Amino acid sequence: MLSSEVCARARKSRDARFDGLFYVAVKSTGIYCRPICPAPAAKEHNVQYYQHAHCAAQAGFRPCIRCRPDSAPGSYAWLGTQTTAVRAKRLIDGGFLGSASVTQLAEKLGITTRYLTKLFQQYYGIAPKKYALFKQCDLAKQLLQQTTLPVTQVAYACGFNSQRRFNDAFSRLYQITPSSLRRGAEVSQQIDLVMAFRPPYNWQAMREFLAHRLVTPLEWLDDASYGRNFRLDDYQGCFTAYYEESQNRFRVTIEISDLKGLPLVVNNIRRVLDLDADSEFINTHLQQHCSDMALQDGLRLPGIWTPFEAGIRAVLGQQISVVAARNLMIQLVEQLGEKQKNGTYQFPSANVIASSELSFFKMPERRKQAIIALAQHHVDDPDCTPESWLAIKGIGPWTVDYASMRGLSAPDIYLGGDLGVQKAIDKVGQIDEPGCAPFRSYLTFQLWQQIK
Repeated sequence: MLSSEVCARARKSRDARFDGLFYVAVKSTGIYCRPICPAPAAKEHNVQYYQHAHCAAQAGFRPCIRCRPDSAPGSYAWLGTQTTAVRAKRLIDGGFLGSASVTQLAEKLGITTRYLTKLFQQYYGIAPKKYALFKQCDLAKQLLQQTTLPVTQVAYACGFNSQRRFNDAFSRLYQITPSSLRRGAEVSQQIDLVMAFRPPYNWQAMREFLAHRLVTPLEWLDDASYGRNFRLDDYQGCFTAYYEESQNRFRVTIEISDLKGLPLVVNNIRRVLDLDADSEFINTHLQQHCSDMALQDGLRLPGIWTPFEAGIRAVLGQQISVVAARNLMIQLVEQLGEKQKNGTYQFPSANVIASSELSFFKMPERRKQAIIALAQHHVDDPDCTPESWLAIKGIGPWTVDYASMRGLSAPDIYLGGDLGVQKAIDKVGQIDEPGCAPFRSYLTFQLWQQIK
């Protein structure tokens, strides 16, 4: 948790770099806000600071309607927390407890329910089930205020089995009814959300990286937006994210086959665009160990939708140029992907790839077999991790690391064996690579920027 002095300065200056890192509760009004709230600043003796929004809500404060704390960037999960607690939080953020119990979550993590509850209380100050309920209501508040979906569908999208239970949970947490946020607005199926980030955000670098690797039947990109088709678990659809620099946010339109999957999809879009990183904090840390290298401000990790897709991209890109790898990906999607009504394609499923001989590819047979084996591995175990791929012939540490860095957005992957990284090292000189942990993925991207 930041000191009270730092929080006070950030609050009074409305510094967007602290958005989502703490919340401001005003005792005289019973409301909690983001530090960037445009309302007149309260006197310091009336203010209390909380690291998490759910802690402010638990203390009896209700969210500000004006600055909408539910729209703040997420807090960075790697700061001072234990790995198992972080994994549990990510699973809950993705909607795991919407269809499973806390006991099943503990089993997935390989720990007891009692230990899971202890960890969550220690690092997040709340029980797992209560945190899951807060996240459900938090997303519901975004949908109620930012979309025109019917209230019943908002409840369904956020994992509530009945509107009555939704109304009760929402009213208890926020001291306001869901319908009162609507004010008689017309309803429709459109999903248009605001996703905030902490500045700076280097959209130009992100856009250039994506442009060089764009799989045009699957993705689309222009000067101020990126979008793609997606499939995640039983849900499929598409999204387009529009960059709005002056507002420190993306405006995101989403189409999805089943609203039940919306929490999972929203969470993954934030990961793919790396919206919850604190780039200033990361760069300050990296600069201490790379003093001779000029770092780019606001650099983010461009994610790939799933680890499986990242693995396929990595295998296809082995020992060939970026352009050649992109052309192979386009060929794969057009040959095996499911065509959509608008003429674009979905990325082919593991089952479809595993069932193909990939005869349309002009490449060494052993590389085709590596792709087929990777797909079959995912058919046999959909929850497998990239580390398990090392048992597959033709897949080595570089492929696993690349897929982890982009498909899971792991922040601490250093691709020291990558040719581009080695060229950059020759250019910038020695760096303290171990000292750059836990942000060596960002170090890798900073090095790639040196040889553009």
